Amino acid sequence: MRPARADLQPVLATDQLTEFLSAVADRPAGPAAHHAAVECAARALDADVAILMIDGGVVASIGLPADQVPAYTLAEIAVGRRASLDLGDGRYAVTFATISGTSPGVLVLGRVSSPFTAEEVCLLRGMARVLELSLQSLHVIESERRYAEENGRLLGYLDHGRRVFEELGNVQRAIGRRMPVPQVFDMVAAAVRDLLGVDMVAISLLDRDDLSVGSVVASTGVPADVAAKLQRVPVTAGGVSGLAILGDELIAVEDYTTSPIALSPMTSAHLRSIMATPVHENGQVSGSIAVGTYGRPRDWDKPAREILQAFADHLSLALTDARTQEAMNQAFLDALTGLATRALFQTRLEETLSPTGPGGAVLFVDLDRFKVVNDSLGHAAGDKLLTGVASRIQSCLREGDTAARLGGDEFAVLLPGLNSAAEAMPIADRILTALREPFDLLGAETFISSSIGVAFSAPAEHAGSVLMVHADLAMYQAKKLGKDRYEVFEPAMQEAFQAHIALEADLRRAVLRHEFELRYQPIVHLRTNEITGVEALIRWMHPERGIVPPMDFIPLAEETGMIVPIGEWVLREATTRVAEWNARREGPPLTVSVNLSAVQLDQASLIQVVESALTDAHLPASQLVLELTESLLVDHRPATLRRLEELKALGLRLAIDDFGTGYSSLAYLRRFPVDIIKIDKSFVDDVVDEPTAAALTHGIIQLGRALQLSTVAEGIEHAGQLTSLAGGNCEMGQGYYFAEPLTGAALNDLLFP
Repeated sequence: MRPARADLQPVLATDQLTEFLSAVADRPAGPAAHHAAVECAARALDADVAILMIDGGVVASIGLPADQVPAYTLAEIAVGRRASLDLGDGRYAVTFATISGTSPGVLVLGRVSSPFTAEEVCLLRGMARVLELSLQSLHVIESERRYAEENGRLLGYLDHGRRVFEELGNVQRAIGRRMPVPQVFDMVAAAVRDLLGVDMVAISLLDRDDLSVGSVVASTGVPADVAAKLQRVPVTAGGVSGLAILGDELIAVEDYTTSPIALSPMTSAHLRSIMATPVHENGQVSGSIAVGTYGRPRDWDKPAREILQAFADHLSLALTDARTQEAMNQAFLDALTGLATRALFQTRLEETLSPTGPGGAVLFVDLDRFKVVNDSLGHAAGDKLLTGVASRIQSCLREGDTAARLGGDEFAVLLPGLNSAAEAMPIADRILTALREPFDLLGAETFISSSIGVAFSAPAEHAGSVLMVHADLAMYQAKKLGKDRYEVFEPAMQEAFQAHIALEADLRRAVLRHEFELRYQPIVHLRTNEITGVEALIRWMHPERGIVPPMDFIPLAEETGMIVPIGEWVLREATTRVAEWNARREGPPLTVSVNLSAVQLDQASLIQVVESALTDAHLPASQLVLELTESLLVDHRPATLRRLEELKALGLRLAIDDFGTGYSSLAYLRRFPVDIIKIDKSFVDDVVDEPTAAALTHGIIQLGRALQLSTVAEGIEHAGQLTSLAGGNCEMGQGYYFAEPLTGAALNDLLFP
């Protein structure tokens, strides 16, 4: 068998395809471009026969006249039903790469001497991807040209449509000639600004090493000081651009000044209207392009949206093309860990699941709390941890198994030749056990764990991409059930995931449509029955589902990062309403309690958000209470304590919610700047009937008094509970005995009868 020559082929193919793309950019309609692609592929992989089919027809061939190409046989090869091609002079081992998109096709190669290796198949797919990008970019330009010609006269801007076509053509030629990506960004920003008549354009990209943050990489019309503040911004706190990235959809806001997801640097620059749409890299969201106007509102009509989307498509082409070329110049092994790359893993997986393959199982391995290690010990320690994990995973495998690093802290294992998922379980167990052992990271002993999803397929039962999705879903199920475990894929997981996706889409729309309302539950002084404050509780008024309980959507909001804009809206709405009530009340002012999630606490902008909300509402900081969960304190990082101390410095108070249900200890209560402990309802329920519960509840109250902390009992429902708690010196309480969570209007009537 001839060697794959993986160290030489990528460079050769890249050089040849660079010439090919330049030819396509200059002569997009010429069949010579197709012939150049086929000739290049045949030369790079030492193939005797090469055939390119587009839209079901042969457009170029090497080693075989086009009229002698067996179309039916090629179709069977393209769906994986055949691994050889019989021609007049013998049998050829074949491989292929599909071309997706608007002009689907297949590139088939054959040779007599030896089968193609997995590495060679990866290389061919990279070449086909470059060809696909060329065809896709031509289609985008042709669509814009037709739009300008067919609709231009009716809409009265034919000349404008032609300008759009010309600018898109300029960008396409720049991509084909390998203009540096930053220059393509600048070209797009200038063209979009002029064509749409906007004041600002900003292109943002996600950080490759940390997809949770993004930065503005090119802009026009954005003040320098504002652009400086838009570096490494968490996507969840990225305003309209962040929402476009999270939802993978175009977001348009006509009045930015009232948007619940407005960014303070942009509002300070007097941004009035904004529209953003995602850009992609190899089909995955990798950033966004946003346009906006200052001072004056803008109606983002259909033509404006289509123009922005067309240029976003071209940015996606530029990014994908650059990454494709970069990947083709790299070896088929991950540079950090030495494991197989995603492309090589996917190729071997498809060979395993082909009709002639042995079938097998996939393990999807995701590290638990890797981000905590990376953030606290630094990227050097994180890299060392990943190499250590790779080594331990490899040590758990059999000969012939393949381990790959998919990216970040995600790994995959291919186990060919198994007959069921049960046969993969011992290997999953070995990996879990191996990763529980401590790692020595730059002198610090560190412990982690992993969550593993297991999925199995018999030969030809599932495509490789489908099996990876199954394993991924099983891995997420393992995380939901507590982490440090494995789960085997079940069809019900996919049904639950689809429902989860539908609810997530509704949640993103709810933020823009202002579908949330607040309820206010009074907090009462137990000895005087005086209302001393309220807790703000969110409700989602879904137009079709009705009222969605917080327990159904808050975890999803935290998982997706939507809790950041939702939480900011709750904070601003609650402080504004309570400030209005206090302005009308006589006597001591009300306090307002707002829940704060761990995701919000991770945001660097949190202090500014809280300070801004208090200032805008004209509410003194002493009248705001932020409630934290016990688990947040237990799983804290050093930055958590610093953030809490910064919040305390504003003059507000901090409370531990649901106290007694988590893992708090005296050490945590002493270490963190807490002012209030809220006794969980589960203790209050039995405070009258169960002596043990009464003793625990009164013990918590006495603990609070000893530490000079205020105590609030949650869930008081009858007079007996009130008597017991008040007799035990609990200061305050809330619950249905006093009032259910009330609408703003109902609480207004209660406060001002």
